[in-house]
Amino acid sequence: MTETELLAGRPGVDFSKSGVARYIQLATLFRRRIEQGLWPVGEQIPTVDELASECCVARATVRQALGLLEDDGLIRRYRAKGTFVIQQPQDQLWCEVPTDWSGLLLSPSGASIEVLSFDVEAQPINVQHDIGERAAQYRRWRRRHLRNGRPYYVGDAYIDARLAAQIPEDILATHTTLRILKDLPGLTLTEVHQTITVGTADLATAEALDIPLNAPVAYCYRSAIDDQGRLVFVGDGVYRGDVVRLDVKVKI
Repeated sequence: MTETELLAGRPGVDFSKSGVARYIQLATLFRRRIEQGLWPVGEQIPTVDELASECCVARATVRQALGLLEDDGLIRRYRAKGTFVIQQPQDQLWCEVPTDWSGLLLSPSGASIEVLSFDVEAQPINVQHDIGERAAQYRRWRRRHLRNGRPYYVGDAYIDARLAAQIPEDILATHTTLRILKDLPGLTLTEVHQTITVGTADLATAEALDIPLNAPVAYCYRSAIDDQGRLVFVGDGVYRGDVVRLDVKVKI
């Protein structure tokens, strides 16, 4: 069974049972065709009628899927001429999720940060790593990261309230949380953990990242403890999946 058959609900698979909207699944399939060179840059792709027939979906569903690719700058539609590929998807993968210490300290080039909300008293709910002793109280910042005005990450940062009181407000819009903690006087981080999982966007995430509901996302959880064994930081955030790349050097 081909990939198209799997995604399009051909015999053996009912893709209507998926929690991901059909047009998003189609957009993923079409994006992969461009990435693999099956639809080369500069070439015309099949018509809406041809794609609807091939994938056993309504023409409106195909138009929605192509609309996502057009919004991403991968295709361009011309009246009376057809639809043409203008860019490869990998050219869009400008958000690299860091997997080493130095990377975790840096914001991507051209990035900016918005502080969406702030709580003086909070407790992290979704703690993924069983390390360290919890602080008595945390302060929570919800921030959104953007590159050239385009949101690519939104998340909550919980910081030990005793440390958070030392953080100047202005650096919240310029520094990653771990960079902020690294620069705090008297604080030594001894362990930092990061876990990344793949999922789909709920309504709040879709609105915050300006992506469709159920679009692919990468959930990122981070925790850090100090030299006293205290859990001084918990991060719970989401990257949009269409611009993220994850590079990991494999040790041999």
